[in-house]
Amino acid sequence: MAQMIEVLLPDIGDFHDVEIIEILVKPGDRVEVEDPLLTLESDKASIEIPSPQAGVVGELKVSLGDKVNQGDLLMMLDVAAAEPASQGDETVPGEAEAVEPVESVPEPAQMSVGEPAPAAGQPVVREVLVPDIGDFKDVEIIEVLVKAGDPIEPEQSLLTLESDKASMEIPAPFGGVVKAIAVKLGDRLNEGDLIASVETAAPVPAAAPPVSAPAAEEAMPAAAPAETVRPAGEKEPLPRPVMVRPSDTPRGKAHASPGVRRFARELGVDLYHVPGSGPKGRATKEDVQSYVKRTLAEGAPGAIPDKAGGFALPGMPAVDFSSFGEIEEQPLGRIKKLSGAHLHRAWLNVPHVTQFDEADITELEAFRKAQKEEAESAEVKLTFMPFLMKAVCRAMSTFPQFNSSLSSDGEKLILKKYVHIGVAVDTPNGLVVPVIRDVDKKGIFELAQELGAMSAKARAGKLSPSEMQGGCISISSLGGIGGTQFAPIVNAPEVAIIGISRADMQPKWNGEAFVPRLIMPFSLSYDHRVIDGVEGVRFTSQLRELLGDIRRLLL
Repeated sequence: MAQMIEVLLPDIGDFHDVEIIEILVKPGDRVEVEDPLLTLESDKASIEIPSPQAGVVGELKVSLGDKVNQGDLLMMLDVAAAEPASQGDETVPGEAEAVEPVESVPEPAQMSVGEPAPAAGQPVVREVLVPDIGDFKDVEIIEVLVKAGDPIEPEQSLLTLESDKASMEIPAPFGGVVKAIAVKLGDRLNEGDLIASVETAAPVPAAAPPVSAPAAEEAMPAAAPAETVRPAGEKEPLPRPVMVRPSDTPRGKAHASPGVRRFARELGVDLYHVPGSGPKGRATKEDVQSYVKRTLAEGAPGAIPDKAGGFALPGMPAVDFSSFGEIEEQPLGRIKKLSGAHLHRAWLNVPHVTQFDEADITELEAFRKAQKEEAESAEVKLTFMPFLMKAVCRAMSTFPQFNSSLSSDGEKLILKKYVHIGVAVDTPNGLVVPVIRDVDKKGIFELAQELGAMSAKARAGKLSPSEMQGGCISISSLGGIGGTQFAPIVNAPEVAIIGISRADMQPKWNGEAFVPRLIMPFSLSYDHRVIDGVEGVRFTSQLRELLGDIRRLLL
C-alpha cells in the first residue's frame, strides 16, 4: 500500500526565492536517502536538495525556473515502495509484502580526530577541523566543494578559503562519506574550527540471496540499466565523455559546482552548452577546458555570431561606490531599460561600420525658408527633416539593400517594397523612435504634419507599440543641440541608420573665391554583413547630392 509523504525544502540558510535550475528525478524514479532530487542556484552558490527518505517519486510539485523558499512543497514520495536500505534481497514488484522486517542499524558512533576507534565493523563519524593555516585569521570560505552524502578520498579538497593575500584549499585528512557540512559560503574560519563530519566506515551489507534469471528480468524494466551496488566510500565511475561539437550541444540548465562556474565565467564560457562528464552530468573544469579547445577548433569562416556557441561577455563587477563618497540612487526609467537592452543586443550582434560625409544645404535651407508663409497657411511647421526623409527615400530606391533586413538564420536578405522611416525623438523619459509610414507616397507638407503629430505623441508618452515598429531605416538628428559628428547604433533588424549633426556656415572655394556655405555633417552606420564599404560610400554620395540640389528629387 502506498504511503505518500511530502518532501519539503529544508533549511538552506539565508537564501530566499532561490531558482530551481535542475530537477534530477521524475515520477516513478526510485531514490535512496541523500540522493539529490533537484538543484537550486542563488547568486552565490548552487545547492543540491537531497532526499530525506528512500522511496519512489510520486507527483512533482515544482518545475524548472520556480523560485522556492524553506518549507515549500517539492514533491510527493512513496516511502512504502522503497527497498530496505540494508536488505541485500532484491524483491520483485508485487512481492514487497513478503519481505521480512530488517533490524535497524545502530547510529554511527560520534568521535573526534585522535579518539580511539570503536570495534571493527562499527561505523565511525569523525570531525574534520581546519588545520594549521599559518598566520591567517578569519579567512572567508569562497567555495564549498562537497556536500552531505558525497564519498571523499584522502587529500580531496573540501572547501576553498580566500584571504587578502592568497586562496587555499582545505584537503580531507582521511576518506569516507560526508555526513554533515558545518559551514557555508561566506563563513570566516580559523584554525581548529569544525568543517564537516565524515563517516569513515559503514556496516557491511548482508549477502543477497540468489535471484533467478526470470525473476530478475521481471523485476527490472526492459529499458532501465541495472544498478550496481558499491561499497560505501567508493566513487561512482565517471561516464566516458562524448566529444561533440559545441554547436551540437543541447542547451539545458547548467549543473556544476561554484568553483567550476567561477572558472567558466573567467573564460567567458556559457555552461549551458558544456556537456558534463561528472556524476549526474555535472560539468567539471576539464569539461570546460575541453569545450574551449573544441570551440576554437570548430570555428569556421562565415559562422553566424548568434550561433557561435557558449562564449559570452563577462559581466561587470559590482562596485560599492558609497565607499568613495556620498551617492544617490535613482531607478532607471522604463524606456531606457527597454531601449538599453535592445541597443545592447544590436551592438553585440551587428558588425557596425560608420562613414562620415558633409552636405551643402545652402539652397535647400533657402527654399525651406521661402515656403514659410505657405506652410503657416497649411498650419504646418516646416523643418529640415521632411526634406531629408524624401532624400533618404530616393537614395533607398537606388540602393535597395538599404531597405532590407537579414533573416534570423542569416541565410537570406529580405527586401522590402515599402518605405517606413523611423525618426528619433527626445522625450522627458528617454529616446523613442516613432515610424513614419509610406514616406515615398507622401509630400513634404504631409510628412511635416505627420512628423509633428508623432513627435507630440512621443513627448506625451502616448505612442502605441505599433507606431514604433516596422521601420526600414532610422534617422537620429542632433542638429538642434550641437556636435560635429557621431556614430549612432543600427536599430536592428534595420541595416542602417543616419546621424545628422548641426549645420554651420563655412568658407568654401568656388573656383574663384571663398564663399560662405551652410554645411551639414552627417554619418551613415550600417550592418557590414549586408552592406559593404563601396555601397556605403555610394549611398552617402547620392544623399549628399540630393541634399545639395533638391531638384534632383524630380529626376
